[in-house]
Amino acid sequence: MSTRLEIVLLLSILLPLCLSRPPDPLGWLFHRHRQEQYFGSLHADTRGGTCPDECDCPPSFPIAMYCDGRGLTAMPSIPSRIKYLYLQNNAITSLPDSALVNATNLVWLLLHHNQLTSDAIDQKVFLKTDGLERLYLQHNNLTSIPPNLPRSLRDLRVNHNMIEKVTPAELDGMDNLTILHLQDNAITDMTTSLKTLKSLTLLDISGNKLTKVPDALPEQLHQFYLESNSINSLPVGFLGGLAQLQYVRMAHNQLTDKGIPPNTFNVTGLVELDLSYNKLERIPSVSTTLQHLYLQANQIKEFTLGSFCAIVDVTNFSKLRTLRLEGNELSMQDIPSESALCLRQAFSIQI
Repeated sequence: MSTRLEIVLLLSILLPLCLSRPPDPLGWLFHRHRQEQYFGSLHADTRGGTCPDECDCPPSFPIAMYCDGRGLTAMPSIPSRIKYLYLQNNAITSLPDSALVNATNLVWLLLHHNQLTSDAIDQKVFLKTDGLERLYLQHNNLTSIPPNLPRSLRDLRVNHNMIEKVTPAELDGMDNLTILHLQDNAITDMTTSLKTLKSLTLLDISGNKLTKVPDALPEQLHQFYLESNSINSLPVGFLGGLAQLQYVRMAHNQLTDKGIPPNTFNVTGLVELDLSYNKLERIPSVSTTLQHLYLQANQIKEFTLGSFCAIVDVTNFSKLRTLRLEGNELSMQDIPSESALCLRQAFSIQI
């Protein structure tokens, strides 16, 4: 009994001493930080307006607003803090001038797979979004590129619409634009000079109604897609001055041998060239640096080794790795034996 009494007395002495010890000078700061982190994750950020009920604004990512796939027919209110706005897969029909009046900090605006029409997009709706970098408007009902787009855009996607023409004013001054998707529209003419788009690296105008290629292309172009048009000829110097170009795809056009000037594709730097599903009867001359050449489903009758190697010897072999020729009027017996000297790196030849 006395032992238990002694223990109780000892604890009664030590406890006040322990409580009187000075706390860890940084312990309170750590505890407060943990409290703020915990409680902050439970409360929505309401700066610049509250999140609309039909959308989600995660407290862990307060500058994003997710409204995709909600069955919306009109634009929701947008808090000014929002930088990333997801509105795809809805039924939004219009963008009035008030739609983005508060969204001055937008960087991404994703509006693809809606029901927008050109007439229902106000000419002033983008005037205050001068920091917008990515605008997705594909799979809508547009007949033209919206006017007065911010010159800050880097990625513009208006593919799968009903655009018939691209005017100079729509793209003028877009010095930062690097990606432009215009495929699967109804464009009949691209006489608009694209050379002013000095940062453009990817241009996709496939699946339109073009009969000729654009007159002037941006010097920084890296990928150029023209498939599924009605192009039957190419201008002289078509790829001249495009030192950065590596990928050219022109399948499913109407190209003939007469429509391709000599050495059009004999340009250093080109990695992939797709001319399949055209009307070629000969293999066009290409650079020895080309790695992938697609010529299937043409009317080629002769395997011209000089198209790959100007001089056939062990020091002038091609870097070609893929050569597709199936669907032409050739067989393996048509490949000359000396091809081994030129196509030493080719690992896939299909005839």
